[in-house]
Amino acid sequence: MRAQVRIGSSRELTLQSAVLVYSDGSGSFATLHEITKEEGRAPYLRPGQALTTTFLQSLAEGLGVRTPVEILPENVLARTAEVMMWWVQAARRVMFFGGGSAEAEQLNGRVYPHPPLVFKIQGRELFVRALTEDQRPSGRTPLMTAPYWNCGSDGRVCLGSSRVPDEVSAELIDQWQAGFFKSAFTHPGGGVRLTKHPGGFTGLWSSLADSREPFPVEYLTDARQTLSQFVEAGEEN
Repeated sequence: MRAQVRIGSSRELTLQSAVLVYSDGSGSFATLHEITKEEGRAPYLRPGQALTTTFLQSLAEGLGVRTPVEILPENVLARTAEVMMWWVQAARRVMFFGGGSAEAEQLNGRVYPHPPLVFKIQGRELFVRALTEDQRPSGRTPLMTAPYWNCGSDGRVCLGSSRVPDEVSAELIDQWQAGFFKSAFTHPGGGVRLTKHPGGFTGLWSSLADSREPFPVEYLTDARQTLSQFVEAGEEN
């Protein structure tokens, strides 16, 4: 791989510090190390200190990496360099089910009412929660568990082979939503109660197949999280 750096003029640059990134494949953190120079020896790193998200944002801006200016639609609730959050009104949509069970086959490809939802993209991951009222939520609005397979207790969506955009921007919100609703719901997320319906998950969606009635929000379970807590979840400074 070849890389070129253009600094715009003849300048002498010296190594001042180094950022080391550690990762186990699922999470990462970074440390900043000052450089020590001694005559006759190669520069070496001094002990590091953990970096904050704020520092990394400043570093990225200093290197010319900035979140582009966007015109945000009314349904966007929050936008930072790392997070995009929006809500969608209750609606009727086709759902697809997989997993190889007879129950899933009977549910597949039919039209269902859905509750109002809140979506969040953080990094390259998609999260979803449900609302009990079909109106724009505030920071104090309590959220409910989204009643879908493929979703974990924190609202994280297992995208699997879902087709989602390579970028995160307000213009691509519809494509992120489509990637969620057009994928097949195949398995429980584990460790989360998806619905209060006496028939469980399949009982809920069986009762709603082809229904023109609103989604029965009384069957939603409490996520024990407000909108503000949802947007801040996973943001470590």
